[in-house]
Amino acid sequence: MKHTIKDVAAYAGFSIATVSRAINAPHTVNRVTLAKIREAIEALQFRPSPLGRQLRGERTRLVGIVLPTVANPVFAQCLQGIDDLASSQGYRLMLMTTQYDAARERHAIETLLAQRVEGLVLTVADADTHPLLDELDRDGMRYVLMHNDTVRRPSVSVDNRRAAFDAVSMLIEHGHERIVMLAGTLAESDRARLRFRGYEEAMRRAGLAPAPALEVDFNADELAPSVLAHLTSGAHRPTALFCSNDLLAMVVMRGLRRASYMVPDDMSIVGFDGLAIGELLSPPLASVCTPNRDIGSTAWRRLMARIEGADDGESLSLQLPHRLRMGGTIGALSSTGDSSLPARPAV
Repeated sequence: MKHTIKDVAAYAGFSIATVSRAINAPHTVNRVTLAKIREAIEALQFRPSPLGRQLRGERTRLVGIVLPTVANPVFAQCLQGIDDLASSQGYRLMLMTTQYDAARERHAIETLLAQRVEGLVLTVADADTHPLLDELDRDGMRYVLMHNDTVRRPSVSVDNRRAAFDAVSMLIEHGHERIVMLAGTLAESDRARLRFRGYEEAMRRAGLAPAPALEVDFNADELAPSVLAHLTSGAHRPTALFCSNDLLAMVVMRGLRRASYMVPDDMSIVGFDGLAIGELLSPPLASVCTPNRDIGSTAWRRLMARIEGADDGESLSLQLPHRLRMGGTIGALSSTGDSSLPARPAV
């Protein structure tokens, strides 16, 4: 009976993609995994195809990039930081996007592994509890995360909790007490959860009661009527909003304007990302500025160090500094009018 690569994978207890890498690009597989796969190959007397033998040990100089989207300039800036260095060092990039979907993340990573990438730079929904990242760790595949703020895995990010704390504290310093955070689905984003923790800590330190996060669709171009009604109805509506990214803040600003609310006269807003386009808005968007291009270039350098075996042993988690950008979307509470007055009807 002639055994196949699938039989070898089942015998060794690894994926077909890992066995393929062990045969065609053994330098991308750790020694323990490689030894087990080679034992399985010998036990089954599996013989790779002539093409596989020809490719054995050959470097592909191909690196996979996995991003949620390139529609958000944050990730486009990270990609530019990577590409600047990759092209100068003779590497090729293969990009896949996931739209914040866990199933698409798995498909993207498995597709890239099948292409014999030498490493991965990626942003995932939840870095701490990602089973496929556990598999990459086990198999010795080199990767570095971007924007995933985790101490468990090699990553480059900002301190999301502290950055959110600083942003909400800025609103509080302007007299705001009823502040609501808008975010995507917290269960699907480790970054959003850390930013919500920062929001909660800032509110509690000021002696204020944090409100539950208002979860919205990150991919929507319009603010849902129910969300708009929640923000604008009632005598105790919020006077300020902390949005977990700048694109969401822009969608909120447009929704409020269409409902005849003025920013910051009726509502103050601060975003997160520091997109340059935010400064072109009227009024300019206040935001947490993150060094997105530097995050990409730093992630690339860390990946190259891991691929070349030159990792200096620095901590897995590397956090770059953030800064606050004061903008016209934050006003003192006195400018929001008497909050005890009835809210304007949404239109």
